Amino acid sequence: MPWAQYGEKVQLHWQAQPEQLHLALNRSLPRGLEPSISSKPIDFENEAVKATVQKAESFVSQQDLPSDTAYEFFIFKHKRIPTRNNAHDFFNGLCWLRFPKSKAQLNRLQAQAIATQGVGAHRGALRDALTLFDENAGLLCAPAPLWQALKNKQWHELFVTNRDSWQQVRLVLFGHALLEKLLQPYKGITAHVLCLPMPLLISDEEVDAWLCQQLTPSFLLTKPFLPMPLAGVPGWLPQNETPAFFEDKKVFRD
Repeated sequence: MPWAQYGEKVQLHWQAQPEQLHLALNRSLPRGLEPSISSKPIDFENEAVKATVQKAESFVSQQDLPSDTAYEFFIFKHKRIPTRNNAHDFFNGLCWLRFPKSKAQLNRLQAQAIATQGVGAHRGALRDALTLFDENAGLLCAPAPLWQALKNKQWHELFVTNRDSWQQVRLVLFGHALLEKLLQPYKGITAHVLCLPMPLLISDEEVDAWLCQQLTPSFLLTKPFLPMPLAGVPGWLPQNETPAFFEDKKVFRD
């Protein structure tokens, strides 16, 4: 439901102009809350990038991205988000609408890494972590016993023994590739989840502000994510009400 309030509005505009997803996303931007790519100028050592100070605004067609320019670098420099007409970029756009500060921070770190290291065959540890989070992250606010079970991959304790404790849980799916997978769900979909602090952060704005502060190179390089099969979350699939559901070792790995 939290995603629906963003997605339904965008989809309505997109249906009117099927080849213009970027325009549909722009029409769905809250007034005065355009995606902010960089709030302060950043000088890299090689001066390859200097952040502009004009107001950040919008999504543009994928055709506006030059073939010789890295996607993340272009976003940071021009404050434009190249967008294709597909489900993957639809969900990416929704993430920008819902969590603009965190998306901007991820982009800022990607651009800084590109400016200092260039674009090679391998992203490197930091960019790999940034990409994994951007594509596949989930945010989980849960009581300590659930976190301990997740860390230990004790799936029965996490999803069966402590099932009632999930009433105290807030799970937010952040990764846009993860959201796209749920269009055609399968048992093995796994999120890389990050611990949200207790007490519960209620609003998206609170979550976005907290997450933006957490997304630093030193933090991301510690690989703070834990894999969690979404099929086990109570209420997501009726089949997971049966303990035998969790005996599938291809999904619920030791």
